[in-house]
Amino acid sequence: MKELLEMRALKLGEYMVENNATVRSTAKHFGVSKSTVHKDVSERLQDINSFLYKNVKKVLEVNKAQRHIRGGFATKNKYAKEKVETH
Repeated sequence: MKELLEMRALKLGEYMVENNATVRSTAKHFGVSKSTVHKDVSERLQDINSFLYKNVKKVLEVNKAQRHIRGGFATKNKYAKEKVETH
C-alpha cells in the first residue's frame, strides 16, 4: 500500500512540474481530490524525492501568488457571461 501512495505522489509531483499545473487541475487530471494532491505533494513527496518536492513547492508558490488574479478573471467572466445571456 505504501508503494502505491509513493508512486502516486511521484506521478502527481512530476505532472505538476512538467505542466506548471495547479492543485485543482492536477486533481482533475488524475481523478483524485484536491486534498489528496495537496497531501501527496506537500507531505509525502518531501520524504520520497526532495528534489522533486522543491520543484513542486516552487510551482505551488507561483500558483498561490497568482490565484487572486485568476479569481478576479473568473468573476469578471462570470458576470460578463450573465450580462450577455440576459440581453
